[in-house]
Amino acid sequence: MPASRFTQTGNYRTGYRQDQTIFATYAEQASLIALLLLLLLVPQLLPKTVLRDVNMIMIYAVAVIGLNITTGYTGLINIGQAAFMGVGAYATALAATRWNLPFFLAIPLGGVAGAVIGTVVGLPSLRLKYLYLAVATLAFQIIFEWGVGHSPLLEQGGAISLPTVQVFGVRDTFLNHNAFWYYLILPVLIVLALLWRNVLRTRHGRAMIAVRDNDRAAAAMGINPGRSKLTAFMLGSFYAGIAGGLFAYFQKAVVIEDYGLHISVQLLAMAIVGGLGSMPGSFLGPMFIVALDRIMEALSQKLGGANLFPAGVDVATALRPLSFGLAIVLFLMYEPRGLANWWRLVRLYFKKWPFKF
Repeated sequence: MPASRFTQTGNYRTGYRQDQTIFATYAEQASLIALLLLLLLVPQLLPKTVLRDVNMIMIYAVAVIGLNITTGYTGLINIGQAAFMGVGAYATALAATRWNLPFFLAIPLGGVAGAVIGTVVGLPSLRLKYLYLAVATLAFQIIFEWGVGHSPLLEQGGAISLPTVQVFGVRDTFLNHNAFWYYLILPVLIVLALLWRNVLRTRHGRAMIAVRDNDRAAAAMGINPGRSKLTAFMLGSFYAGIAGGLFAYFQKAVVIEDYGLHISVQLLAMAIVGGLGSMPGSFLGPMFIVALDRIMEALSQKLGGANLFPAGVDVATALRPLSFGLAIVLFLMYEPRGLANWWRLVRLYFKKWPFKF
C-alpha cells in the first residue's frame, strides 16, 4: 500500500479516479469516523438548552448548504432562502395534517415542493445576473410572505400544529424532545452533505463552478449555463425545503414569522461568515452566528439589569443586531473567505507539523 494513503506529503494522484476520491488519506477517514462517534454522544454531554441550539445549528446548516449551492458554488445571489424553507415547511404541514402522511414522507415532500418552486423562481436567472437576480429572489420572499398571510388554507400565517412523531416505539415528548430530534436531524444532515459532496464531483457540479467563474467561457466549452443555473436553484431549494420541514416538526408548528426576510438575511450571513462555496463553511457559519446570538442575548440581559446607561438609552436591545451586522462587515473586510479559510489553515498546519514548511 502506498505511503501516501496514510500520510499526504505530496500529490501522488495519477488519474481522474484518484482525483475524484473524497478522502485523500486514511487519516482523514479515521478522523471522520471519530467525529461521527463523538456526535452520537453529544446528547449525553450537553444540557437541554445547549442541545436545542445544536439542533437549530444543524437545521440551519442544511439550509446554508442549499444556499451555498446556489450562491457559493454557482454565483447566483439568493436573498429568499427562508421563503424556500417556508414552502417546504407549509408543504410538510399540509401533508401531515391534511393527508395524514408520516413525517418520513412529509419532509421529503416538503423538499420536492421547495425544489419545484425554486426551479420556477430560478427562471429569471436565465436572463438576470448579480443585483437584478438578487432583487428577483427578494421579490419572491415578499410575495411568499404576502401570499401566506392572505391564504385561508395556510391559516393566514397563523400557527399550524403538527402531529407528534414516533420512531421505533420512541415518542417525541417534552422530556426527550431535543435528544429525539437530534438523532433524527443528524443523519439527514450527514446524508445531504455527502449527497452534495458527491454531486460536486460530477460534471454537473463542475459545470456549476464553471458558470460561477465565467458563464461565457463555460458556454464556449460546451456547458449549458441555463441548465446549470436551474439545477442549482432546484437543488438549493430542495435543501431549503428539507430544512423547513425539519424546522416545522422540531418547533411542532409552522408560523410565518419563522420564515421572514430577517431569516433570509441571517442565512446569507451564515454563508458569508462560514465561507461561500465551502462545505466546512456551511457548518461553521451557523455555529458562529447562533453562538454569537446566544452570547449577545446573555450580555444584553446583564447590561439591561445593571442600569449602566441613562434612562431611555436601550443599549441592551440594540446589542444583538449591532453585533450581527458588525460581524458581517468585519468578515467581508478582513476575511472574505470566511471561517472555512481558518479551518483550511489549521488543517494545513497539522498536515505539515512539526515542519515549518
